[in-house]
Amino acid sequence: MTTHSTRERVCVVGLGYVGLPVALALAKKYAHCVGFDISQRRVDELRSGVDSTREADAEDLRSTGLRLTTSDHDLADATFFIVTVPTPIDADRRPDLSAVRHATETVGRHLSPGSIVVYESTVYPGLTEELCVPILESVSGLTQGTDFFVGYSPERINPGDKEHTLEKTTKVVAADTPESLDRVATLYESIVTAGTFRAASIRVAEAAKIIENTQRDLNIALMNELSLIFDRLGIRTQDVLAAASTKWNFLRFYPGLVGGHCIGVDPYYLTAKAEAVGYHPQVILAGRRINDSMSGFIAQRLVKMLARRGKPLNMARVGVLGLTFKEDVPDLRNSKVPDIVSELEEYGVQVLVNDPMADPADAMHEYGIQLRQLDAFQQLDGVIIAVPHAAYRSRPVEELLAPLVDAGVVVDVRSILSPGTLPRNIECWSL
Repeated sequence: MTTHSTRERVCVVGLGYVGLPVALALAKKYAHCVGFDISQRRVDELRSGVDSTREADAEDLRSTGLRLTTSDHDLADATFFIVTVPTPIDADRRPDLSAVRHATETVGRHLSPGSIVVYESTVYPGLTEELCVPILESVSGLTQGTDFFVGYSPERINPGDKEHTLEKTTKVVAADTPESLDRVATLYESIVTAGTFRAASIRVAEAAKIIENTQRDLNIALMNELSLIFDRLGIRTQDVLAAASTKWNFLRFYPGLVGGHCIGVDPYYLTAKAEAVGYHPQVILAGRRINDSMSGFIAQRLVKMLARRGKPLNMARVGVLGLTFKEDVPDLRNSKVPDIVSELEEYGVQVLVNDPMADPADAMHEYGIQLRQLDAFQQLDGVIIAVPHAAYRSRPVEELLAPLVDAGVVVDVRSILSPGTLPRNIECWSL
């Protein structure tokens, strides 16, 4: 017998790192599946078989039945909307909800009786019902809970991770009525083999998502603070962690730069909501301050190393390996490496940047940074291994450090180099 779910006409709004994998998976199960994005450039590249996020390959895009569009008229027949638009922060580190508002208005214009709208974007607890529902009702003229329904199912996609994929990660689901929850769970269970977890409410599901990234942010902040202490004590942090990790219940987090569109952003959504209800967060914001300070600390550490070698900073050349927010992904959003670059340039250092994953046009547009080929890395006084891409890890150490002048210095942010393999005249420091 045909179920309600198999008759769903699905529309995924937003085709980025999260939306595209969801849309492609659903298109395999539902005959009428639309992928909508406001970027014509994005839709054109996907139609040509290219995914700049590298979450899907050319064969995935060629074989899909997904209908790609920038025309919101193609949303008119949808019965199940999934909103997967970005939720960044503004210059004051406050939630920027413009994309969510615009997407919700677009969906509202095409909402029909019986439809359901599910949000996957990371938000603070209460946003779906406090912000999105009133917009949907105002634009559509329909009433939530009677004419249409809403749900929330937080995205858990980890960019560049081919092991913990959409299909293999339990999907948290929530909705406004028991019937609509059944409907949401059924749809996601058709593509997620790991199954679903039914949260107690939409607000609970929103909170569950935001604490996942907040918890990780705080754990990394602790490691970063420990690295600052150990640096003053003359102890190598990685040696300490290697020893501590032999205990069965030690949590294996490591120091490093915290950027990207999730971990470095989501805690501010939670703290903004906390402040709105009269609570001033302390631990969460302290962790954010530590993590946001690490770029400056790394740059200043390199400056001190150069100074000890007697190199005038206005004559120093430093090569930075990696610009994206994490290894083996092309995503430049909220990367902390540009902060290192700008700090060094303030000291008069000439900085060259290479990244095999990043788009040169995006690097220039977002940060004003010109990406260089590795053959331009010559006569360098210092090298910063900022992002441990596989392209760097696979190179022999002597080849990776060949551009250094005699008695050059190395900052190995993520400790991918083994101290015993380095030339004697090279000074190397890591978090």
